[in-house]
Amino acid sequence: MQTTLLLVGLGLFLGFFLLFLLVTRHSAASALLDEVTRQAQPGGGRGSSASGRSAAILDRLAAPFGRFRSRLGGEPNPADVRRLMLAGYRKPVHVDLFLFSRLALPAVAGLAVAILVSQNVFLFFILAVVLAFFVPDFWLARAINRRRNRIKLSLPDALDLLAICMEAGLGADHAIVRVGQELGVSHRELSEEFLQINFEQRAGARRIDAWKAFADRANVESVRSFVAMLVQTDRFGTPISKALATFSDALRTQRRQRAEEMAAKTTIKLVLPLVFFIFPNVFIVTVAPAIIAIMRNIGHIVE
Repeated sequence: MQTTLLLVGLGLFLGFFLLFLLVTRHSAASALLDEVTRQAQPGGGRGSSASGRSAAILDRLAAPFGRFRSRLGGEPNPADVRRLMLAGYRKPVHVDLFLFSRLALPAVAGLAVAILVSQNVFLFFILAVVLAFFVPDFWLARAINRRRNRIKLSLPDALDLLAICMEAGLGADHAIVRVGQELGVSHRELSEEFLQINFEQRAGARRIDAWKAFADRANVESVRSFVAMLVQTDRFGTPISKALATFSDALRTQRRQRAEEMAAKTTIKLVLPLVFFIFPNVFIVTVAPAIIAIMRNIGHIVE
């Protein structure tokens, strides 16, 4: 049984390793597209060589699996595509890598169990394969929540900067582009979303549709309220800068109230550590010497 599992795991591992080796060079069209994308980024592509190399590595890793999937005629699950989009991964190569990880991780985990485990191999083999299959889903859910929190926390600063740009005379579209460029270091996720709005408008999408697509990608309640406010101001012609300042103050008030609520919960959360970890130590330090002295005195009296 152990030999059979070892052979099966080794065969799966070698199969996926061969898929990695079946990598071809990029075509001229894809290289031209990468060059145009780098030039469209802020700074004309300067300082983006590292990101370009990482993107090229990802493309090379996912190219074999993408070709294999296309030959089989399979299409990625729309739910997985949307979840990856919510996590900030929008390229087709990201979908291929995610699907590949779902297949490669169980094979690697099964091979490791077959090599390292000597008892109850079949049970540990099944557990390792099942857990490894769901590891990418767990990671993706955590990435989505982390990105939502970062966008939620960075939105008030972006709105303040956006209001300043519009009060300085910039239009709404140019102000969004300027804010997206300025937030590239401190708030990368929101910067990418603002620049994505600009790219969609340059591609021919309407302003309201681009904003609504931003709300769908972010999937944050404060962003949906922000987009609804922009749609209303654009429809009725009200001053956007004053609405942005008011909305930013409201977001900061909500964030402060949320912090106060979390601080108020700490007293209840500290009860268990106090009872099980701190109070026993205090009891030992303060009462134990008196108990030892009393026991010694009682021993002398008995003698």
